[in-house]
Amino acid sequence: MDLVIDSFLTALKLIFTGDREVFSITARTLLISSTSTLIAALTFVPLGSLIYFHSFPGKGLLINIIQTLYSMPTVFVGLLVFITFSRAGPLGSLGVLFSPTAIIIGYVVLISPIMAGVTISALRGIAPEIQETAISLGASRTQAIYAVVREARDGVSTAVLLGFGRAISEIGVAIMVGGNIRGYTRTLTTAMALETSMGNFELAMALGIILVSLALAVNILVSQLQHR
Repeated sequence: MDLVIDSFLTALKLIFTGDREVFSITARTLLISSTSTLIAALTFVPLGSLIYFHSFPGKGLLINIIQTLYSMPTVFVGLLVFITFSRAGPLGSLGVLFSPTAIIIGYVVLISPIMAGVTISALRGIAPEIQETAISLGASRTQAIYAVVREARDGVSTAVLLGFGRAISEIGVAIMVGGNIRGYTRTLTTAMALETSMGNFELAMALGIILVSLALAVNILVSQLQHR
């Protein structure tokens, strides 16, 4: 019990005194997670909208697959990215393995089903009368679609926040394709695992407190948006 209390108090000291290692890892984690979230949002929120607004054979099956991929194992994503960008892989010549770029690619693959699937669910929650009313008032199909997406903006924002939350708390992809290199690819989760194995509980605890705080902030925002 003393070890837990001492580690917690020392961790708070590291945070409030602005420990360089702690905040360097935090800043890198936020940059990688934010970049991957932005890329996924710009790509898969529109894709989810296209899937919702268009009818085609196998649409239901596609949506079921997307929703199934919400819980896609992170180590499996890491394996796919590793094989793709390894020296023997099809894109090995790019040389991005064990770099922040590789982690970002892995995160995008991991959170893209969440972005697309939650966007589709958000659009489903909007009354179809809105699109019909917009068209009856002279709006084009594109304008009518925009009106529906605008009504679903809180749900779409939730999709983005959920994707960010999944990315920032991920460890499998970051270790497998990032290599946990100090000062380069080390993130909050991978640093916690390493420092714990080395017995540096104070630093691991400080990183954990920051990670939980970020996750809590994301969950509060998601709850507020869902309430609205």
